[in-house]
Amino acid sequence: MRLVFRIWPWLFLTLWNMALAQNSASFPVADLAPIDGLTNREIQHGHIPGAVIMVGTPKEILYRKAFGQRSLIPTLLPMTVDTRFDLASLTKVVATTTAIMQLVERQRLRLDDPVANYWPEFGANHKEAITIRQLLTHYSGLRPDLDLSPQWFGYSTAIKRILAEKPRFPPGSQYLYSDINFEILGELVYRVSGLPLDVYCAQHIFKPLGMMHTGFKPPLESTSDIAPTEYLNGQLRWGEVHDPTAHRMEGVAGHAGLFSTAGDLAIFAQMLLNGGNGNGVRILNPGTVEQMTIPQSPPGMTELRGLGWQLAAPLATNRDQLIPLGAYGHLGYTGTLLWLDPITHTFVIVLTNRVHPHGQGNANPLRRGVLAIVSNALGPQSNENILIARPAIAAYTELASSKPVIHPATQVATGLDVLETQNFAPLKGQRIGIITNQTGVDADGNRGIDRLNHAPGIRLTAIFSPEHGLQGTLDEKISSGTDATTGLPVYSLYGETRIPTDQMLQNIDALVFDMQDAGVRFYTYPTTLAYAMEAAARKGIDFYVLDRPDPIDAKVVQGPMLDPTLTSFTGYFPLPVRHGMTMGELAELFNTENHIGVRLHVIKMRGYRRHDWFDDTGIQWVNPSPNLRTLTETTLYPGVALVESANVSVGRGTDTPFELLGAPWIHSQELADELNRREIAGVFFIPTEFTPDTSRYAHQLCHGVRILLTDRYALDSPLLGIELASVLHQLYSKQFHLRKILGMLGSRFLLQAITEGQDPKSMAAQWQPGLKEFSAVRHRYLLY
Repeated sequence: MRLVFRIWPWLFLTLWNMALAQNSASFPVADLAPIDGLTNREIQHGHIPGAVIMVGTPKEILYRKAFGQRSLIPTLLPMTVDTRFDLASLTKVVATTTAIMQLVERQRLRLDDPVANYWPEFGANHKEAITIRQLLTHYSGLRPDLDLSPQWFGYSTAIKRILAEKPRFPPGSQYLYSDINFEILGELVYRVSGLPLDVYCAQHIFKPLGMMHTGFKPPLESTSDIAPTEYLNGQLRWGEVHDPTAHRMEGVAGHAGLFSTAGDLAIFAQMLLNGGNGNGVRILNPGTVEQMTIPQSPPGMTELRGLGWQLAAPLATNRDQLIPLGAYGHLGYTGTLLWLDPITHTFVIVLTNRVHPHGQGNANPLRRGVLAIVSNALGPQSNENILIARPAIAAYTELASSKPVIHPATQVATGLDVLETQNFAPLKGQRIGIITNQTGVDADGNRGIDRLNHAPGIRLTAIFSPEHGLQGTLDEKISSGTDATTGLPVYSLYGETRIPTDQMLQNIDALVFDMQDAGVRFYTYPTTLAYAMEAAARKGIDFYVLDRPDPIDAKVVQGPMLDPTLTSFTGYFPLPVRHGMTMGELAELFNTENHIGVRLHVIKMRGYRRHDWFDDTGIQWVNPSPNLRTLTETTLYPGVALVESANVSVGRGTDTPFELLGAPWIHSQELADELNRREIAGVFFIPTEFTPDTSRYAHQLCHGVRILLTDRYALDSPLLGIELASVLHQLYSKQFHLRKILGMLGSRFLLQAITEGQDPKSMAAQWQPGLKEFSAVRHRYLLY
């Protein structure tokens, strides 16, 4: 699947400039102001000592600031905007990829040639088929890095070790991010050009662009403006590359070793966004820049990589809902980020030395948060706009849609997938009713309904649908109907009845349940599961659960327990808000603890780990309900949904439900300031305005906050919900209808505590004993 650019250079450049003029970033610079508060908070929390952040377009710098300290020890030194940083893996794209592509343009290299064509010795040990393209996309099959023991030193020694490497996988068969790939590419630059990588890049990239503060191996006498990294072996790395392999390679390697400033990286980013032209010099051709930044992975592979670059959705408020193409970027281990969006023509640079001084920092919340703030400022995009702006992506998606999907070896097999590998043997000879919706699909996207309907020895007789209907698109009561594909009756369990009736269960020997849950107590699918189990028990028929992941991981248990007197359709059993169980495990718990007594069979997943989030499983995301469209929204849902039964909008009727909170009577800045003052781990709040198209406050301007998820691992989402309720009651006690949240909160005691103005963190301490008791019960039903 290779896209070949045959557009005449002058025409391509004309189209590029037209796209630049039409899609340049347009937003008030004031919308970037929340970056200040986020960065200062990350410094106060000790995640980073300091940072330099820059946002710009091909024509101007919109935001540039330094924060915190460049050095904490042995000397306290302030961060400045011209501080030089160890870029770590940004070396791969700024230096090595650019050099390789220049050599490709000059016909010194060809991407699909084996490396051994240019370096014959490299072909030893089954590496003869590895191509340059496979190195650039991390599909070479080589492992992540060279062994560091026993002790070794020297560039030539590294080359010998590379020659001794054997591929872990056949080239082109699997994605595996590998520093070795770029160490090889750095050596190729030398072998083809006759210049070492550092010399080549200085002569052909950095000096022509005017990047006067960029290079490898800074002279010892010029390190005063460099941000130090970590103490290693008792010595502080200050102007010496932090990466251990690059350090042993004497500071020059294709994967790490480059030092630069935000200002120099801005020059580089503007060159790329200008189609390869910067400082009056053409560094790359426009077609090459385009080629580098569209999918170049082998056909059918699910991990999409450009040439060197990581690919992502554009910088847009709704970026999690867009195709993961259009923008591109890269991260560095030391805490660096370079992100470019050709759709809006915006670039983002985040530079930190998060490993200073003892390697304990974490730049991810800052990097995610800054991208989210910029995306929020740029507003939403549509997939149609992306494809119009970058036609090559449209061509790729058309090609990709005709290719079979090859799933990665680490993919989790759902209960449906496992049942298919068993050729549906457990169900043979039975008449089946299936309770499912749009999420009940196998690894190839086939409906479980259709797979069961065509399975030999099985007769599918009825379909049952939950809240939101069989297609998962409705937010209303639903009538029963007929499935257009199979002609079978579809009985709604969210209409006249929520429990399968005896009439519905006629001609059924077993019920099969297959739906993706949200991992939250007040989601209705577990109640539908339990009600159906009760009906099956009364009827004396078997019940099968085809298990699926808890999308927000099945290891963490958080939030207050449901009062036993408050059980309802949105809370079948006294669970905490975040229960940490799969549907199969909940079925086992309900069956025993509520004495349902159904003949229960759980078809377990294969390859699932309790700590897996949904994006760790390799399973294709399908919206479990209309307003849970991304994993980010699902992660925030256990907290934000706690308050939505009161008179606030949580973004239903917008592009980003559960990432917004507002009402016409809220003061945006006031609410954002107070929530940020609470220092709620894992999230940051920026003032915003939005107008929902539907749901509460439809077509009314709401003032409120956008909730940025900066660290999902640090977030206690139910505590977030309590904090939201507490602040809303504190600031707007006359407007906010606090008592209406009781059903979702599930605790009369907590409702009273919020009313009295108690500290949410002290409330969280009070629900820990209940969590401990629940965890002991829960443990008996865990399947993974």
